[in-house]
Amino acid sequence: MLELFPLLLTLTLALLLRRTLIALGAGVLCGALILNDFAPVDSVGYLGRGIQGLFYQDGAWQSWHLNVLAAMLLLGIMTSLLGRSGAVAEFGVWLSHRIRDGRQARLGVVGLGFLVFIDGIFSCLAVGSVGRPLAQHYGISANRLAYMVDTTASPLCSLVPVASWGPYVMALLAGIAFLPVSPLEAFIGIAAVNFYAIGALLLVLLGSWLNWGWSGEPEPTIDTAADDLTHASPWPLFLPLAALLISSVAFTLYSGSRLASEPGLGAMLTAADIGAAMRDASALAVLVAMVGSLWRGRGSLLGADLLVGLKSMALAVGILLLTWMIGQLIKDLGAGARIANLAREWLSADYMLAGIFGLCAVMAFATGTSWGTFAIMIPLCAEVAHSLQPELLLPALAAVMAGSVFGDHCSPISDTSILSATASGAEVQGHVTSQLPFALMAAIAALLAFQALNLGLATAAALGLMALVATALLWLWQRRLKAAETRGSGD
Repeated sequence: MLELFPLLLTLTLALLLRRTLIALGAGVLCGALILNDFAPVDSVGYLGRGIQGLFYQDGAWQSWHLNVLAAMLLLGIMTSLLGRSGAVAEFGVWLSHRIRDGRQARLGVVGLGFLVFIDGIFSCLAVGSVGRPLAQHYGISANRLAYMVDTTASPLCSLVPVASWGPYVMALLAGIAFLPVSPLEAFIGIAAVNFYAIGALLLVLLGSWLNWGWSGEPEPTIDTAADDLTHASPWPLFLPLAALLISSVAFTLYSGSRLASEPGLGAMLTAADIGAAMRDASALAVLVAMVGSLWRGRGSLLGADLLVGLKSMALAVGILLLTWMIGQLIKDLGAGARIANLAREWLSADYMLAGIFGLCAVMAFATGTSWGTFAIMIPLCAEVAHSLQPELLLPALAAVMAGSVFGDHCSPISDTSILSATASGAEVQGHVTSQLPFALMAAIAALLAFQALNLGLATAAALGLMALVATALLWLWQRRLKAAETRGSGD
């Protein structure tokens, strides 16, 4: 059982310290010592060779690792440029003069969350900053604004392969030796059954359209008078995002068309160099954002903006590097095979997806990080699923992502929870408490859908079940609020 100790240490420290980087670092160091019979010099040598092997091995550069890191850093730079250049604020001014009532204001905030998909933290800051004056103008409470901001951040990023989450998760997926498809195809397949993220987005859209789920908020209809700010343009924000999205698709298809051995979109996606496509698309988007910054007169501050963007990704890069290291240690120690054997003995295959969803939710809630939970649980749960039900490997990984996002969504120590509340003008505790019912609605619907999928229900039917349950729960919540208002007015 000694081969499992580094994993147990990592999980324990992550839960106790709530510092994923420290937990992963301790796990890597412990694993290296165990693998080398606790010889310090040999352990250091092993770690050095492991770090070198991430980038250069067997006489060749490891292009996937290098491209993923480059894409993550470039997306961090793009986030900084768009925020610090005023592109986000200008978009908010442009949007405010095109909204006439409460429904449009709510849908405008949610729509901006869908537009600013490149990074969860950036989305929280950008959408909260833009939405705050709209919320004050149209009677949307700060807690409701924070809920809309938070729900269109991490859940959406977990579904979009060209967001900053994409390269990170695909890098983790690439480390799974028995993954039956390319990392990009796996990400898309996982997103299709990420029931919590889809359910959370469905609820925020329905609630915003129908004005359900919140009490004490009227439906104002206010005509916004034009002023000298109506010349604000959406293009400083639109153009870099469009460049990222369109070029990522174009570079992927171009790469696939050159490398594929047979025709067809599936063959092209399988053969495409996804890492290079993400790197090149991110670089192009950064260039567009830089041109926008120069156009707005920030030439003298461009270096500082770039440095802030690089620093913002430092923690994520550190976590990713340690994740790659601990993945290699799991393989070298034989911990994956040991866990798979234990899973075969103790875990029921009939409840595998629901169990993974619940376990990851608890861990993400306790640690306040979905990325850290991905790092630890994706390799671990992949081994379990491959052992118990290999045909459910992608749904099992979707359960990891769904549970992690749910736990992070509810956690008062999550960075997105804190930033969503701060940017929206809400108290963190009030935001977490008021968001919890909606998160639980989506989680209950997702849990039932995962269990139905585990028992053999078709994917489309499981999605339908999730949508039906989530909508029904929202309707019941709205009836409860209406009944409470009626009793209050009667008193």
